[in-house]
Amino acid sequence: MSRGSTLTTTSFAILGLLAVRPWSSYELIRQMDRSLGRIWPRAQSKLYEEPKKLVEHGLAAATTERVGRRARTVYSVTPAGRAALAAWLESPGSGPVLESEQLLKLSFADHGTKQAALATIAGAREWATERNVENLAAARAYQAGEGPFQHRAAQNLVVGAFLTDFYALVARWAEWAQRQVEQWPDDPAQAVPDPVAQAEVTERAAWSADAPAAESAS
Repeated sequence: MSRGSTLTTTSFAILGLLAVRPWSSYELIRQMDRSLGRIWPRAQSKLYEEPKKLVEHGLAAATTERVGRRARTVYSVTPAGRAALAAWLESPGSGPVLESEQLLKLSFADHGTKQAALATIAGAREWATERNVENLAAARAYQAGEGPFQHRAAQNLVVGAFLTDFYALVARWAEWAQRQVEQWPDDPAQAVPDPVAQAEVTERAAWSADAPAAESAS
């Protein structure tokens, strides 16, 4: 088994898709974007290299098929690939990494205008609404027993619940943030925090101090 290239989380994401069914490179990229892009977005140019890497490691097999006059490579998981995927799933993994240009801009809102800050917040609300359109459609499809790979509905439910709550959180935060910024003077550098809101946020932040200590996994 070749070890010339290192397996990454993206490698195992692709391996997980191959464990569902065989795919061509093009199908893999589309499925990665459709099903996993919301939780693990990656550039398409990088994704095309992952199946080849899995083949190098003996975790996937590549076969050539003819589609009309064109040939395409189809990848499928190997027994070693299924074992590697199962081993990877044994560790809990890293937590979410938040990346938001909108939050970054609001962090420096004192160097801009009040209207610019409000526009950024409105953009966040619009983002959450747009993302939830597809999310809601998928939820309704699975509930009706018509989702793609319906046999995996239980796993998709767990991830889907997180995304549902996350989009709702962004939308609720945007509504709250809009009310806060609307109270600012025209020059954001002169803004002062709403003491009531500040106390409420501090109280909400205490949830981890009030929560019972997590038990170690046995």
